[in-house]
Amino acid sequence: MVLLNNTVSICQFQILGTLPATDLADWIGERLNRDGFRSIEQTSEELSSGWVQLDDYQESGFDGLHTFQHDHYFAFSLRRDQRKLPTALLKPYILKAEEEWLAANPQFKRVPKQQREDLRDAVRGSLFAKTLPTPAIYDAVWDTRSNLITFSSLGTSAVDLFVDQFKKSFDGLRLVPVHPIARAGQVIDDSLQPALAKANGSSSEAILEQIEANQWLGTDFLLWLMHETMNASSEYSVNQPGPAVAGDGFVAYLNDRLLLSASSETGVQKVTVTGPQDHFSEVRTALQGGKDIHESVLYLEKQEQLWKMTLKGGTFHFASFKAPSVTLEKDDITDPAMEREAVFFERMYLLEMGLQLFDSLLATFLQQRLDESWANKEQAIRTYLTV
Repeated sequence: MVLLNNTVSICQFQILGTLPATDLADWIGERLNRDGFRSIEQTSEELSSGWVQLDDYQESGFDGLHTFQHDHYFAFSLRRDQRKLPTALLKPYILKAEEEWLAANPQFKRVPKQQREDLRDAVRGSLFAKTLPTPAIYDAVWDTRSNLITFSSLGTSAVDLFVDQFKKSFDGLRLVPVHPIARAGQVIDDSLQPALAKANGSSSEAILEQIEANQWLGTDFLLWLMHETMNASSEYSVNQPGPAVAGDGFVAYLNDRLLLSASSETGVQKVTVTGPQDHFSEVRTALQGGKDIHESVLYLEKQEQLWKMTLKGGTFHFASFKAPSVTLEKDDITDPAMEREAVFFERMYLLEMGLQLFDSLLATFLQQRLDESWANKEQAIRTYLTV
């Protein structure tokens, strides 16, 4: 259960499309069952992917709602098994196969192209049969209240695999990443929507263009938050829906590691500043040199609870998202299944609260960023950083 670890990297997707008219849980279970993972250990196949249960990666059956439904959550995992052969291992076997073929066919001085490809496939199949596949597991939780899916990987290949597998299994539905401009639209009220639309640098609905054209959102947010970390109390109030009560106070600040970069004719220049920050002197120097903050470690504190994550400003993905600890209590009385269920709900509660605090922080920033006076505010921030 990667997603239920105390530290996990996550991104989120909005589910779009038409949900079935039949019972949603039954429909989901049917699709998960249909496209469940199939083992290739006893075969020579190179790759296999499919759904498995969240708490048992060996089990690809979803015959009961208890295998994936937890109240308003649907939770399941994507498993991919792949065999990989090092080139250094494959090449000698192919050369040997070609030598044996030429010895058996002396009328040829070299192996014909088609025969060479056949030999290569045969060698690969033979070696695959002797090689155990390496598994990779990615967890997903579908919140039916918000129609959001939280996914436990930021890797491009893993995300692409998940999006493709989801579309294949749940026909009529598709996943759209919750990228910065989309997240901004979710956290602001109606009065700020026209200002956000005006600030949107993209004229297209294409996701990649939406992300690329709105890099300002992440860089301005991180610049603002660094300034607030240095000069303000770092105290904010909950203003978004979620587990925490509206109006509750929390603390947010940057520290430990910041990544800055700038593009030039010679390419992208990057500077990474690590370690506890006092006056952010190195960061300020890099900002004066024309660089922007693109990534940073963000801390969120609410009373004695602490969340720590690396915020990717360009995508609003959360790497190494560490929430308050959740432990599985084991004794001789409590049913293990009930213990796991309790841990699942507690973990989701803390995960959602951390995201609620982040969204509240983002909404606070956007109140200032989308105001007509932002240009003066930004100039004041940059002037301060040069002192």
